[in-house]
Amino acid sequence: MRGRAATVATARAMIGGALIVLLAACGDRQPPREFWTPAELAAIESMSITRLPPLPPSPGNPVADDPRAVALGHRLFFDPRLSANGAVACASCHRPDYHFKDDVARSRGIGRTVRKSMSVVGAAYSPWLFWDGRRDSLWAQALEPLEDPVEHGATRVQVARLLRERPDYRDDYETLFGPLPDLGDTDRFPSANPQGDPEQRAAWAAMAPEDQTAVATVFANVGRALEAYQRRLLPGPAPFDAFADALVAGDQARAKALLTVDQRQGLKLFVGRANCIHCHNGPLLTNHEFHNTGLTDPGAMPTDRGRAVGVDLLRVDPFNCLGRYSPADPQDCAELRFVKTTGIELEGAFRTVSLRNIAGSGPFMHTGQFETLSEVVDHYNRAQPTLISAELTPLRLTAGQIQQLVAFLDSLSAPLATPAYLLEAPLLSQ
Repeated sequence: MRGRAATVATARAMIGGALIVLLAACGDRQPPREFWTPAELAAIESMSITRLPPLPPSPGNPVADDPRAVALGHRLFFDPRLSANGAVACASCHRPDYHFKDDVARSRGIGRTVRKSMSVVGAAYSPWLFWDGRRDSLWAQALEPLEDPVEHGATRVQVARLLRERPDYRDDYETLFGPLPDLGDTDRFPSANPQGDPEQRAAWAAMAPEDQTAVATVFANVGRALEAYQRRLLPGPAPFDAFADALVAGDQARAKALLTVDQRQGLKLFVGRANCIHCHNGPLLTNHEFHNTGLTDPGAMPTDRGRAVGVDLLRVDPFNCLGRYSPADPQDCAELRFVKTTGIELEGAFRTVSLRNIAGSGPFMHTGQFETLSEVVDHYNRAQPTLISAELTPLRLTAGQIQQLVAFLDSLSAPLATPAYLLEAPLLSQ
């Protein structure tokens, strides 16, 4: 028995010693590497802002990238005189301090709009503008709020007259676009607007066709200058982008230092189980398309028809790519020529927003239905197919996983890749 006890003791000592050696060896090793599948790595790489291509051309805007148009558009964007009451500028609802949108559920101009403002940062990459895509360029988009009675409430004649009467505006406009018409005759050029109140619409209808064309041409060129400025509003690299580039380069140590554990797990959910990347993909984290995201009663048709109405408005817009005020070659208007115009999937469908700088910029969705990103993710977590859309199914995420997704979204925030002076209101002549 004594010999057997000695043998057991010796064996235990040997095992203990081996365990000590093993633990010591493990202590010298790096922590185990996080595992990312080839599909995850490819998805993450595709989302990096370093994959953002150059700005696409604007077929209907010959001055889209002219620095003189940028300077003119910069002043116009911040000028409240482009409104009926002299108090509403483009920057009123597209605030530079709030990622060029606003912090209310439905935007406030002269009145209250029916939807929330969308950020114009990176909007030059989208073939469609507004929540329902009723405009197909930034220059055409910029025009609608100017004459919308609840936004700027201005008239086309008022806008044209402002440029004519202000020497700095007149000189800069004529350098870019040629002579302005003489608008001094108020009988020929009354306070007229085809989108205004009944009196303004009647005044517009009474104008001679050539005078309507002269004013509308100036109006369209104001939109082109505004677009030239807004094309300079671009997102900058965020912590996620540095992480993505380090991960793709195989530098896991640096990648882990750039995002927290929760952010990395949120990213795994984003490109994996939660499948957020289905709509929020590419360097701007949007597919620029339209989806019914189940925000209305699942058993009823939506009252706001979204893209179903927006596409009809797009096709009759005189400022669209094929319209009479666009110099674009029809061959350059493929998006509009082949746009989908019918289908149940257009009902209640709204444009996918970019997720860059989404954190801290609520309320969210097209009428500001949710105050926080946690509420947004929870909506998708619980979402059910609707009467007209089967796009959504419940994600069945835990509360912790919802917060991991929100943590990842925080990693998409960064200063804009735009010169600082373009983010501030310029001096305007009196």
